[in-house]
Amino acid sequence: MVDPVRLRERMVREQIQARGVTDSRVLEAMSTLPRHLFVEEALANKAYSDSPLPIGEGQTISQPYIVALMSELLEVEPGMKVLEIGTGSGYQAAVLGRMGVEVYTVERIKKLFHAARKRFMDMRMFSVKLKLDDGTMGWPDEAPYDRIIVTAGGPEVPEPLVDQLAEPGRMLIPVGESRRNQTLVLIEKRDGEVIRKDMGSVAFVDLVGSHGW
Repeated sequence: MVDPVRLRERMVREQIQARGVTDSRVLEAMSTLPRHLFVEEALANKAYSDSPLPIGEGQTISQPYIVALMSELLEVEPGMKVLEIGTGSGYQAAVLGRMGVEVYTVERIKKLFHAARKRFMDMRMFSVKLKLDDGTMGWPDEAPYDRIIVTAGGPEVPEPLVDQLAEPGRMLIPVGESRRNQTLVLIEKRDGEVIRKDMGSVAFVDLVGSHGW
């Protein structure tokens, strides 16, 4: 395999910065985090490519640019409490962890949950907490959350997640009536209001659960 350090630098420069992501903490996290450790060994040589990759169980690790964009749009600050729905490989949670926040991440697929937990233990990322459950219900015992990020697309914004979002707070979630074709929605809670903004088209795997597909 080509030097992963050089591949990460190229990924950040050509795929992320070139498309307008400027948050220095996002760039630093993705420049240092070994993305190839979050995919199967057979796909390690493609880990820094400009595309999502399969991680088994019909799920994917998101394209690097999308991870960077969502991380920037969240506008996290060190010490914040962040809820992630859809752990997957654990890469998005790890990026946020590297940015200095406390991450609570929920995964519904047992095999992916155990694989991600092992990665976090091996990497000694103790700022990430995991739960095996229906992510559309959130993690109410640990609420409220300063930020919420959903890495799967559903037909609507789950009400339990809105309820668990702190005020002021920000949530990012792909929403769409057709599967694998969604709009990235930014939900802001402030001054007693819930404000919704559309941030562009995206394509994510299905959000499955009581408030998903």
